[in-house]
Amino acid sequence: MPRLSARFWVDAYLARLRLHDIPAFVVAHGDDTAGAVLVKLNTLNGRAVLYQRSFDLMSDTRIWAELAAGDEAEVDAAIARQRGFDPDLWVIEVEDREGRHLLDQDGLA
Repeated sequence: MPRLSARFWVDAYLARLRLHDIPAFVVAHGDDTAGAVLVKLNTLNGRAVLYQRSFDLMSDTRIWAELAAGDEAEVDAAIARQRGFDPDLWVIEVEDREGRHLLDQDGLA
């Protein structure tokens, strides 16, 4: 399967979230073609979870793995560290009290 550009994936993900009335924002615009993507799920209670796309060696598939979780400030610090390593990184913030991020849906890995 061909790899989608980062910009195409981000636009498709934001559109899918809008269909479910889940607010989301691009908080860091990475490289349009090759930038990696992090997704921060903000549950609006001072807590957050940060996901990164990864490769599951056991199943030979792409997955969204938890990179950090806890107080929102701690998750934001993890994002800052990652952006220090990779300035081409995209960061999407999803805000949902129910904890919905849709990353487990088909087509988003």
